[in-house]
Amino acid sequence: MPSRRDTVLRAAFVVVTWLIIVVVSAEFLMAAYAKYGLLDSPAYGRFVDRHGWLWLHLAGGVVAIVAGPVQLLARWWWERPALHRRVGYLYFGGVLTASAAAAGLIATTPAPHSIKIGFAGTALAWLTTALLAMSAIRRRRVERHRTWMIRNYAVTLAPVLFRLMLPMAIASGLAPSGALISCLLWASWLLPLVTVEAFRRRERDPLKHDYIPS
Repeated sequence: MPSRRDTVLRAAFVVVTWLIIVVVSAEFLMAAYAKYGLLDSPAYGRFVDRHGWLWLHLAGGVVAIVAGPVQLLARWWWERPALHRRVGYLYFGGVLTASAAAAGLIATTPAPHSIKIGFAGTALAWLTTALLAMSAIRRRRVERHRTWMIRNYAVTLAPVLFRLMLPMAIASGLAPSGALISCLLWASWLLPLVTVEAFRRRERDPLKHDYIPS
């Protein structure tokens, strides 16, 4: 059994981690709005004839980024499963909408194939983890559902991490080439997933019940 000190340190680590995620995600959302909110901005101009896909992708992504912490951090879901279910449907709707829009953007982008494949890999990982989470809860496997939801939210944060990694890579002297962008796209969701798995294995409790109690 962990000591009280270990428990407090773990709780503090979790709180600080989520605070960082919330702050960085909020900054990312504001930056994205500033980047694409002005119709005459160069960034928005790159999506000529693709504005519909862009806004669907941004809208679904915002829903997922905001609803994810509510689902993962709130403790009311056990007492209020109906509310948890509604917010969950909202979250999955955001993921499905953003994933479908991502497919439209990937299919119509003039970017190199390496970048297209990088975006496609991110979208596929996002959609796959979401569907596995949905499948688990439909079979009443609560812990498995929560595990896949944590993995899915790690992929949800891939654009946030990518936005941090790209300027850091350029500042280190790397040229912003298609190969670099492609590598960072893969790393932006693989690194969070590896981190999640490392913590999950460390915190795994074999005594936890997996099924919803009857």
